[in-house]
Amino acid sequence: MLVLGIDTSCDDTAAAVLRAPREVLSNEVATQYDLHAAFGGVVPEIASRAHAERVTLVIERALHTAGISQADLGAIAVTNRPGLVGSLMVGVAAAKSLALTLGIPLVGVHHIEAHCTAAMAEHEDLDYPFLALVASGGHTAIYHCRGPQAVELMGQTIDDAAGECFDKVAVMLGLPQPGGPSVSKLAEHGNVKAVRFPRARVKHDPLAFSFSGVKTAVLYYLKGPGGRRDAPDRADLDVSYEDVAASFEQAVVDVLVQRSLLAAEQAGVSDLVIGGGVAANRRLRAVLAERAPEGLRVRFPSPALCADNGAMIALRGAEMLRSGIRSDLDLDVSATGELAR
Repeated sequence: MLVLGIDTSCDDTAAAVLRAPREVLSNEVATQYDLHAAFGGVVPEIASRAHAERVTLVIERALHTAGISQADLGAIAVTNRPGLVGSLMVGVAAAKSLALTLGIPLVGVHHIEAHCTAAMAEHEDLDYPFLALVASGGHTAIYHCRGPQAVELMGQTIDDAAGECFDKVAVMLGLPQPGGPSVSKLAEHGNVKAVRFPRARVKHDPLAFSFSGVKTAVLYYLKGPGGRRDAPDRADLDVSYEDVAASFEQAVVDVLVQRSLLAAEQAGVSDLVIGGGVAANRRLRAVLAERAPEGLRVRFPSPALCADNGAMIALRGAEMLRSGIRSDLDLDVSATGELAR
């Protein structure tokens, strides 16, 4: 069966075609970085308007790249939670229209569950149970994926997401968005031990994350004692911007790795899957490869499947369809959403 996956959960308009169960035939994404750059973050109203302008074209590109027509599709999978409500509505409306017109099944997909399973498209031997770390601009959490309809939250951030911190630090350093790749590129030429930024622990919850402290620590380091500098000035720092970026990145990576390996040990799994935009971070990949104990396989998707994309939505949707799950045409959207049980 050919499944069309649509994702408009935030600021990327994405569509892909999957030949079930795991063969990705196309994966098209239209980004909005240029539209939001001046604001230092995603503006929901601008994002939803851009989705409305682009979603039809992106779907057509996905079908063309896959070498198929609408008539060849067997089902539509679309993100309906969690995300920006206005953005989600655009993708769900497009999916409903196609499903109704073509007379094929529709299934609403949980965006984070899709990130958990994205690596399955490129690791044929990956199967349940496994542990998944999802780290992105809006989410940082660890899930025990026991089966297709049994996903358990083990730990999550109590404040900022890891990707959000990368974006905010990029603004502090005057770097372009998206912040994660910009900070990581600068960090390649820095010393990870130049500044000892905090690695926060959450009292009574060893698997929880907290990143607001490290973000604030970078701000105070750049502004100087007492916040005397209105704006970061390289000449006033004891170390280079490269060193600040590298030290910050290492602090975030240390926390992500420590919590993930602890959770994998507690869950007793042999596979650790990393998903979300931060999964493309080279430092994270290197440190996990170095610190993972023998017997634990760390599975990363390719960078194209780390960021928001339609392929992971189609893959997760195909999995749900095989389990007999369908959505009606009254499918609603939600800024939050329950995990599969």
